[in-house]
Amino acid sequence: MNGYADVNEETRKQIVEAAKQYGYSPDRIGRRLRKNLSDTIGFVLSPPQRHFANPLTLDLIMGIDERLHGTPFQLIIAAARTVGDELATFRRLVEEQRVDGLIFTRTRRVDERILYLQERGVPFATLGQSESEKPFPFVDIDHFVVGREGTARFVALGHRRIAFINTPDEFTFSARRRRGYEAALAAARIPLDEDLIIEGDMTEEGGHQAALRLLALPEPPTAILCGQDFAAMGAARAVYEVGKLPGQDVGIMGGDDHPMGQYFDPPLTTFHAPIPKAGARLGEMLMAAMQGEPAENLQEIWNPKLVIRASDGPNRNAQSRREAQA
Repeated sequence: MNGYADVNEETRKQIVEAAKQYGYSPDRIGRRLRKNLSDTIGFVLSPPQRHFANPLTLDLIMGIDERLHGTPFQLIIAAARTVGDELATFRRLVEEQRVDGLIFTRTRRVDERILYLQERGVPFATLGQSESEKPFPFVDIDHFVVGREGTARFVALGHRRIAFINTPDEFTFSARRRRGYEAALAAARIPLDEDLIIEGDMTEEGGHQAALRLLALPEPPTAILCGQDFAAMGAARAVYEVGKLPGQDVGIMGGDDHPMGQYFDPPLTTFHAPIPKAGARLGEMLMAAMQGEPAENLQEIWNPKLVIRASDGPNRNAQSRREAQA
Protein backbone atom coordinates (compact mmCIF):
# COMPACT_ATOMS: atom_id res chain seq x y z
CA MET A 1 0.00 0.00 0.00
CA ASN A 2 3.03 2.25 0.31
CA GLY A 3 3.90 1.72 -3.33
CA TYR A 4 7.16 -0.17 -2.87
CA ALA A 5 8.63 -1.39 -6.18
CA ASP A 6 9.56 -4.87 -4.89
CA VAL A 7 5.91 -5.91 -4.41
CA ASN A 8 4.30 -7.96 -7.17
CA GLU A 9 1.65 -5.90 -8.95
CA GLU A 10 -0.97 -8.69 -8.81
CA THR A 11 -0.38 -9.07 -5.07
CA ARG A 12 -0.71 -5.31 -4.63
CA LYS A 13 -4.08 -5.26 -6.40
CA GLN A 14 -5.41 -8.06 -4.20
CA ILE A 15 -4.30 -6.28 -1.02
CA VAL A 16 -5.77 -2.94 -2.10
CA GLU A 17 -9.06 -4.64 -3.02
CA ALA A 18 -9.19 -6.42 0.34
CA ALA A 19 -8.47 -3.10 2.13
CA LYS A 20 -11.42 -1.49 0.34
CA GLN A 21 -13.68 -4.44 1.13
CA TYR A 22 -12.95 -4.33 4.87
CA GLY A 23 -12.66 -0.53 5.16
CA TYR A 24 -9.00 -0.55 6.09
CA SER A 25 -6.92 2.66 5.93
CA PRO A 26 -3.30 3.15 7.01
CA ASP A 27 -2.71 4.46 10.53
CA ARG A 28 -1.40 7.99 9.94
CA ILE A 29 -0.03 8.20 13.49
CA GLY A 30 1.87 4.97 13.00
CA ARG A 31 3.28 6.19 9.71
CA ARG A 32 4.40 9.43 11.34
CA LEU A 33 6.14 7.51 14.10
CA ARG A 34 7.98 5.32 11.60
CA LYS A 35 9.08 8.34 9.57
CA ASN A 36 9.84 10.40 12.68
CA LEU A 37 7.67 13.19 11.24
CA SER A 38 4.69 15.12 12.58
CA ASP A 39 3.25 16.32 9.24
CA THR A 40 2.87 19.66 10.99
CA ILE A 41 4.18 23.15 10.22
CA GLY A 42 4.34 25.62 13.09
CA PHE A 43 3.69 29.35 12.84
CA VAL A 44 5.03 31.11 15.92
CA LEU A 45 3.27 34.30 16.87
CA SER A 46 5.64 36.84 18.41
CA PRO A 47 4.59 38.82 21.47
CA PRO A 48 2.76 41.03 22.28
CA GLN A 49 -0.14 38.68 21.57
CA ARG A 50 -2.69 41.48 21.18
CA HIS A 51 -1.40 41.80 17.62
CA PHE A 52 -2.91 38.40 16.77
CA ALA A 53 -6.03 40.41 15.88
CA ASN A 54 -4.00 42.39 13.34
CA PRO A 55 -5.54 41.58 9.93
CA LEU A 56 -2.06 41.58 8.39
CA THR A 57 -1.04 38.70 10.65
CA LEU A 58 -4.22 36.83 9.81
CA ASP A 59 -3.63 37.43 6.09
CA LEU A 60 -0.16 35.95 6.42
CA ILE A 61 -1.48 32.88 8.23
CA MET A 62 -4.25 32.37 5.66
CA GLY A 63 -1.68 32.57 2.87
CA ILE A 64 0.46 29.89 4.51
CA ASP A 65 -2.52 27.64 5.17
CA GLU A 66 -3.75 28.02 1.59
CA ARG A 67 -0.40 26.85 0.26
CA LEU A 68 -0.37 23.84 2.58
CA HIS A 69 -3.81 22.76 1.36
CA GLY A 70 -3.55 19.49 -0.52
CA THR A 71 -0.25 18.55 1.13
CA PRO A 72 0.21 16.18 4.09
CA PHE A 73 0.97 19.17 6.32
CA GLN A 74 -1.33 20.91 8.73
CA LEU A 75 -0.64 24.32 10.24
CA ILE A 76 -0.55 24.93 13.97
CA ILE A 77 -0.13 28.31 15.68
CA ALA A 78 1.97 28.74 18.81
CA ALA A 79 2.31 31.96 20.77
CA ALA A 80 5.06 33.12 23.06
CA ARG A 81 3.60 34.89 26.08
CA THR A 82 6.57 37.23 26.54
CA VAL A 83 9.71 38.15 24.61
CA GLY A 84 11.75 36.28 27.23
CA ASP A 85 9.64 33.16 26.69
CA GLU A 86 9.95 33.24 22.91
CA LEU A 87 13.02 31.02 22.50
CA ALA A 88 11.58 28.57 25.02
CA THR A 89 8.53 28.24 22.77
CA PHE A 90 10.77 27.32 19.84
CA ARG A 91 12.70 24.82 21.96
CA ARG A 92 9.51 23.15 23.12
CA LEU A 93 8.17 22.74 19.59
CA VAL A 94 11.46 21.34 18.31
CA GLU A 95 12.56 19.15 21.19
CA GLU A 96 9.12 17.61 21.67
CA GLN A 97 9.04 16.95 17.90
CA ARG A 98 5.75 18.71 17.46
CA VAL A 99 6.64 20.26 14.10
CA ASP A 100 8.62 19.40 10.98
CA GLY A 101 9.31 23.04 10.14
CA LEU A 102 8.63 26.57 11.36
CA ILE A 103 7.58 29.94 9.97
CA PHE A 104 7.86 33.18 11.93
CA THR A 105 8.12 36.96 11.56
CA ARG A 106 9.68 40.05 13.14
CA THR A 107 13.21 38.92 12.48
CA ARG A 108 15.94 40.63 14.47
CA ARG A 109 19.34 41.78 13.30
CA VAL A 110 20.88 39.19 15.65
CA ASP A 111 18.16 36.58 16.06
CA GLU A 112 18.63 33.82 18.61
CA ARG A 113 15.67 31.91 17.16
CA ILE A 114 17.40 31.66 13.79
CA LEU A 115 20.71 30.65 15.36
CA TYR A 116 18.98 27.95 17.43
CA LEU A 117 17.10 26.44 14.46
CA GLN A 118 20.22 26.45 12.30
CA GLU A 119 22.16 24.72 15.07
CA ARG A 120 19.47 22.04 15.36
CA GLY A 121 19.10 21.64 11.60
CA VAL A 122 15.35 22.40 11.70
CA PRO A 123 13.86 23.72 8.42
CA PHE A 124 12.31 27.19 8.69
CA ALA A 125 11.35 30.25 6.65
CA THR A 126 10.84 33.80 7.82
CA LEU A 127 9.10 36.99 6.84
CA GLY A 128 12.15 39.22 7.07
CA GLN A 129 15.92 39.06 6.89
CA SER A 130 18.59 38.87 9.57
CA GLU A 131 22.36 39.30 9.85
CA SER A 132 22.95 35.57 10.22
CA GLU A 133 26.14 34.43 8.47
CA LYS A 134 24.47 31.21 7.34
CA PRO A 135 21.78 31.69 4.64
CA PHE A 136 18.16 30.72 5.29
CA PRO A 137 14.86 30.98 3.36
CA PHE A 138 13.00 34.27 3.63
CA VAL A 139 10.57 36.64 1.96
CA ASP A 140 11.18 40.24 2.92
CA ILE A 141 9.27 43.42 2.19
CA ASP A 142 11.87 46.06 1.35
CA HIS A 143 11.55 48.47 4.26
CA PHE A 144 14.43 50.54 2.92
CA VAL A 145 11.97 51.56 0.18
CA VAL A 146 9.40 52.58 2.80
CA GLY A 147 11.90 54.85 4.54
CA ARG A 148 13.38 56.31 1.37
CA GLU A 149 10.24 56.81 -0.75
CA GLY A 150 8.11 57.96 2.17
CA THR A 151 10.64 60.61 3.12
CA ALA A 152 11.21 61.59 -0.52
CA ARG A 153 7.48 62.15 -0.99
CA PHE A 154 7.39 64.49 1.99
CA VAL A 155 10.40 66.34 0.57
CA ALA A 156 8.59 66.71 -2.77
CA LEU A 157 5.59 68.12 -0.89
CA GLY A 158 7.77 70.88 0.53
CA HIS A 159 8.52 69.47 3.97
CA ARG A 160 11.93 69.91 5.58
CA ARG A 161 11.16 69.08 9.22
CA ILE A 162 10.34 65.41 8.64
CA ALA A 163 10.07 63.28 11.78
CA PHE A 164 10.38 59.52 11.88
CA ILE A 165 8.56 57.23 14.33
CA ASN A 166 10.24 53.88 13.95
CA THR A 167 9.90 50.47 15.54
CA PRO A 168 12.75 49.29 17.85
CA ASP A 169 16.14 49.15 16.16
CA GLU A 170 16.70 45.49 17.11
CA PHE A 171 14.34 44.47 14.30
CA THR A 172 15.91 44.15 10.86
CA PHE A 173 13.04 45.97 9.18
CA SER A 174 13.52 48.92 11.56
CA ALA A 175 17.20 49.28 10.68
CA ARG A 176 16.51 49.08 6.93
CA ARG A 177 13.67 51.58 7.20
CA ARG A 178 15.89 54.05 9.03
CA ARG A 179 18.62 53.69 6.40
CA GLY A 180 16.05 54.57 3.75
CA TYR A 181 14.93 57.64 5.73
CA GLU A 182 18.51 58.84 6.12
CA ALA A 183 19.29 58.21 2.44
CA ALA A 184 16.35 60.36 1.32
CA LEU A 185 17.35 63.20 3.64
CA ALA A 186 20.93 63.06 2.37
CA ALA A 187 19.75 63.10 -1.25
CA ALA A 188 17.71 66.25 -0.48
CA ARG A 189 20.63 67.78 1.47
CA ILE A 190 18.56 67.98 4.62
CA PRO A 191 20.68 67.59 7.78
CA LEU A 192 19.82 64.59 9.95
CA ASP A 193 18.25 65.72 13.26
CA GLU A 194 18.24 62.98 15.89
CA ASP A 195 15.56 64.87 17.84
CA LEU A 196 13.14 64.03 15.03
CA ILE A 197 13.69 60.27 15.33
CA ILE A 198 11.84 58.29 18.01
CA GLU A 199 11.56 54.56 18.48
CA GLY A 200 8.18 53.44 19.77
CA ASP A 201 6.09 50.37 20.46
CA MET A 202 4.30 48.77 17.52
CA THR A 203 0.98 50.14 18.80
CA GLU A 204 -1.31 53.13 18.40
CA GLU A 205 -0.34 54.27 21.88
CA GLY A 206 3.34 54.08 20.98
CA GLY A 207 2.76 56.31 17.96
CA HIS A 208 0.58 58.66 19.98
CA GLN A 209 3.16 59.19 22.72
CA ALA A 210 6.01 59.59 20.24
CA ALA A 211 4.08 62.19 18.22
CA LEU A 212 3.23 64.19 21.34
CA ARG A 213 6.95 64.41 22.12
CA LEU A 214 7.74 65.52 18.58
CA LEU A 215 4.99 68.12 18.48
CA ALA A 216 6.25 69.61 21.77
CA LEU A 217 9.67 70.40 20.26
CA PRO A 218 10.61 74.09 19.93
CA GLU A 219 10.58 73.55 16.17
CA PRO A 220 8.06 70.75 15.65
CA PRO A 221 7.92 68.65 12.48
CA THR A 222 5.57 69.45 9.62
CA ALA A 223 5.49 65.79 8.56
CA ILE A 224 5.77 62.46 10.38
CA LEU A 225 6.71 59.18 8.71
CA CYS A 226 5.67 56.12 10.73
CA GLY A 227 6.94 52.58 10.32
CA GLN A 228 3.48 51.09 10.83
CA ASP A 229 -0.09 52.22 10.27
CA PHE A 230 -0.97 51.57 13.92
CA ALA A 231 1.65 54.12 14.94
CA ALA A 232 0.47 56.54 12.22
CA MET A 233 -3.10 56.40 13.54
CA GLY A 234 -1.83 57.18 17.03
CA ALA A 235 0.31 60.02 15.66
CA ALA A 236 -2.71 61.50 13.87
CA ARG A 237 -4.64 61.47 17.13
CA ALA A 238 -1.80 63.42 18.78
CA VAL A 239 -1.96 66.00 15.97
CA TYR A 240 -5.68 66.47 16.62
CA GLU A 241 -5.04 66.83 20.36
CA VAL A 242 -2.65 69.76 19.90
CA GLY A 243 -5.23 71.59 17.81
CA LYS A 244 -3.89 70.81 14.37
CA LEU A 245 -5.17 68.79 11.43
CA PRO A 246 -3.36 65.73 10.03
CA GLY A 247 -2.91 66.00 6.29
CA GLN A 248 -3.16 69.78 6.45
CA ASP A 249 -1.02 71.15 9.29
CA VAL A 250 1.07 68.00 9.77
CA GLY A 251 1.56 65.31 7.14
CA ILE A 252 1.20 61.73 8.38
CA MET A 253 2.28 58.56 6.57
CA GLY A 254 2.10 54.89 7.59
CA GLY A 255 4.09 51.91 6.42
CA ASP A 256 2.12 48.65 6.09
CA ASP A 257 -1.39 49.35 4.72
CA HIS A 258 -3.60 48.23 7.59
CA PRO A 259 -7.13 47.63 6.22
CA MET A 260 -8.56 50.31 8.53
CA GLY A 261 -6.22 52.95 7.12
CA GLN A 262 -8.46 53.71 4.12
CA TYR A 263 -11.37 54.44 6.50
CA PHE A 264 -9.31 56.62 8.83
CA ASP A 265 -9.90 60.39 8.94
CA PRO A 266 -8.11 61.48 6.86
CA PRO A 267 -7.51 58.28 4.85
CA LEU A 268 -3.97 57.13 5.51
CA THR A 269 -1.20 57.34 2.92
CA THR A 270 0.91 54.22 3.35
CA PHE A 271 2.77 51.38 1.61
CA HIS A 272 1.20 48.12 0.43
CA ALA A 273 2.65 44.64 0.01
CA PRO A 274 0.69 41.44 -0.85
CA ILE A 275 0.87 39.75 2.55
CA PRO A 276 -1.34 36.72 1.69
CA LYS A 277 0.94 35.98 -1.28
CA ALA A 278 3.97 36.35 0.99
CA GLY A 279 2.45 33.77 3.34
CA ALA A 280 1.82 31.35 0.47
CA ARG A 281 5.37 31.84 -0.77
CA LEU A 282 6.78 31.18 2.70
CA GLY A 283 4.87 27.89 2.86
CA GLU A 284 6.22 26.98 -0.56
CA MET A 285 9.78 27.90 0.43
CA LEU A 286 9.63 25.88 3.63
CA MET A 287 8.48 22.74 1.81
CA ALA A 288 11.24 23.25 -0.78
CA ALA A 289 13.81 23.59 2.01
CA MET A 290 12.52 20.37 3.57
CA GLN A 291 13.16 18.69 0.21
CA GLY A 292 16.78 19.87 0.23
CA GLU A 293 16.61 23.02 -1.91
CA PRO A 294 19.60 25.29 -1.04
CA ALA A 295 18.66 28.29 1.09
CA GLU A 296 20.41 30.64 -1.37
CA ASN A 297 17.67 29.80 -3.90
CA LEU A 298 14.92 30.61 -1.41
CA GLN A 299 15.47 34.29 -0.65
CA GLU A 300 13.26 37.05 -2.08
CA ILE A 301 12.89 40.79 -1.42
CA TRP A 302 9.62 42.35 -2.57
CA ASN A 303 9.11 46.07 -3.23
CA PRO A 304 6.11 47.68 -1.49
CA LYS A 305 3.96 50.18 -3.40
CA LEU A 306 3.14 53.67 -2.21
CA VAL A 307 -0.62 54.13 -1.68
CA ILE A 308 -1.44 57.84 -1.79
CA ARG A 309 -4.54 58.92 0.09
CA ALA A 310 -5.05 62.16 2.05
CA SER A 311 -3.00 62.09 5.24
CA ASP A 312 0.37 63.19 3.88
CA GLY A 313 -0.45 66.63 2.45
CA PRO A 314 1.83 69.51 1.38
CA ASN A 315 3.71 71.82 3.71
CA ARG A 316 1.22 74.68 3.86
CA ASN A 317 3.79 77.16 5.19
CA ALA A 318 6.15 76.48 2.29
CA GLN A 319 3.24 76.62 -0.13
CA SER A 320 2.13 79.99 1.28
CA ARG A 321 5.66 81.37 0.92
CA ARG A 322 5.82 80.29 -2.73
CA GLU A 323 2.43 81.88 -3.43
CA ALA A 324 3.51 85.14 -1.76
CA GLN A 325 6.71 85.22 -3.81
CA ALA A 326 4.74 84.65 -6.99
